[in-house]
Amino acid sequence: MGKAYLVGAGPGDAIYLTVRARELLVRAEVLIYDALVDSSVLELVPESCQRFYVGKRGGKPSWEQQEINSLLVEQCRQGKQVVRLKGGDPFIFGRCTSEIEALRSAGCAYEVVPGVSAALAAPELAGIPLTDPVMSRCFAVASGHQPEELDWGTLAKLETLVVLMGGRQLGEIVRQLMRYGKSNQTPVAIVKAGGTKWQEVWTGTLGDILEKTGGVSLSPSAIIIGEVVRWRSYLVGDGVESISSLLNMSENLGIGAEVAKPLQGKTVLVTRSAAQGGEFRALLEASGANVIEMPTIEIGPPSSWEQLDGAIARLRQFHWLILTSTNGVQYFFERLTAQGKDARALAGLKIAVVGKKTALHLEQHGITPDYIPPNFVADSLAATFPEDLTDKNILFPRVETGGREVLVAELTAKGAKVEEVPAYESDRPAKIDPTAWKALKNRQVDIITFASSKTVQYFCQLVENKYLESQDSADSSDTAATGKNKSWPDLLAKVCVASIGPATSKTCHSLLGRVDVEATEYTLEGLTKAISRWAGGG
Repeated sequence: MGKAYLVGAGPGDAIYLTVRARELLVRAEVLIYDALVDSSVLELVPESCQRFYVGKRGGKPSWEQQEINSLLVEQCRQGKQVVRLKGGDPFIFGRCTSEIEALRSAGCAYEVVPGVSAALAAPELAGIPLTDPVMSRCFAVASGHQPEELDWGTLAKLETLVVLMGGRQLGEIVRQLMRYGKSNQTPVAIVKAGGTKWQEVWTGTLGDILEKTGGVSLSPSAIIIGEVVRWRSYLVGDGVESISSLLNMSENLGIGAEVAKPLQGKTVLVTRSAAQGGEFRALLEASGANVIEMPTIEIGPPSSWEQLDGAIARLRQFHWLILTSTNGVQYFFERLTAQGKDARALAGLKIAVVGKKTALHLEQHGITPDYIPPNFVADSLAATFPEDLTDKNILFPRVETGGREVLVAELTAKGAKVEEVPAYESDRPAKIDPTAWKALKNRQVDIITFASSKTVQYFCQLVENKYLESQDSADSSDTAATGKNKSWPDLLAKVCVASIGPATSKTCHSLLGRVDVEATEYTLEGLTKAISRWAGGG
């Protein structure tokens, strides 16, 4: 007797195969494969391997399932090592149960090898997270093959829905979801051929996605419906097929291809808070960097909620609400909820935010900002404000200590009455991260990134304290490593200092004496691009 392996081929290109799947493919004697298996996967199979194409495609002649079952049993009984290869994961719309029953009835050994389902991979490769603490606390995956058999009343209530095999039924899917209460403004993304070099992405809403994809063949595709689709424009950018292409890292997905990653071999020290460093780390690692996190800021509540709670109780007295960070958005809405209110309490109040990310976090609460300054810098908000500020009452929830003094002064100079209330506090950690200190001490850091003035200030304090401590320590290794230095800044002599924008750069010049890279777009993506250009000699 041979053995049958029911193997998931993943979403497309062979780079997304599991290690076990690759092991089995390179020594397969018989390959029985489906229509959606990518050619790069088939190239791994030995030339001596006997191949059977049994793919099922809508509207075309194909093998009956019973014939496939019989073929599996027949080849196993001949003592062959048989790989039954299915696109995605074999247990997600893979019709595996019938084949396993046939193998069991015939006494044939088998093994199921999981694969990465297109239901998960296609959204991810398009920059769309299926879960989010606010937008999507659950998601469902449905087959669009026979939409009349689905419970659309239940599906329409879910925060996120992924439909596979639904390209031909897009019109019916849209009609049913709107029939059962989904807004025509609900975001939709369609990812065709996700995980392959032919990947294409369309975004829109239930109200316009049919028009945007009219006349286009959408098979095979994953359809993602829900607010999480909004993340794509922030994480990747509209019109870009993948995060890789955003950073110009890869020209193809070929097996063994050399991927051009501008930060390959560079070690980048990230100084954002632990809670906020993950997104930046992902961008840097996608560009090839080795990332070390050294949180220099801890975000927490202010010393008292009294002022913010009082301002929320008087929201009708204000003309504008200004939010300059995601922290401001988070803590403001937490207190709004604590007082038994929601976004409806902001009716009639205009909102200005600084930065795309802040705007996105605001949109998670169902609110689109009325104004965003063009260069994402808070201190330019007053200069570009869209209306006369004379006698306008402005509520400004902000960090308790430090922060936007220039902004408040300029708004006041234009006639506004600004009420500043502490919404959160940022403080310095007690100690420097040991891994970060070791890398700095041993001169293993190539680039240090700063995303705010406070990260620069706290970085300097943490490193100086640790440096002085190491000088006084009896630890001979520390003494040997740091004893040659005239002062702690010498540790940064050959390190690139990278800043997110002008205000942060000013603090870098003041405390570190220089800035080597400044982002032209004052966002984490902009900072990633800037240091990537620097690493490439730009």
